[in-house]
Amino acid sequence: MTTQSLTEWLQQSRLLVVAVDPAVSRIRVRGVEEVCTDLSCSDQTLVVSDEGAGRDLGALNPGDIVRVESEAGRATRIVVVRRVWEELTSPEW
Repeated sequence: MTTQSLTEWLQQSRLLVVAVDPAVSRIRVRGVEEVCTDLSCSDQTLVVSDEGAGRDLGALNPGDIVRVESEAGRATRIVVVRRVWEELTSPEW
């Protein structure tokens, strides 16, 4: 059994939004392994960010870093951890 640090867990649980397609209720995300995955959503999927919470996938942007909670193969809650524009203005750049 391997022990995982909090930092490693946080990095692995975060996903980068690659594309958002609200018309078909789907987002494409990329994880730490650099593999893209399409996630099916529904009109009940909740998007949570600093701006508020709602059921509009259009609130997501390519480049946003998110955490996804899912149930039965569908995203039920998407939490925006960091916006793309925050990433581009961070001190690491």
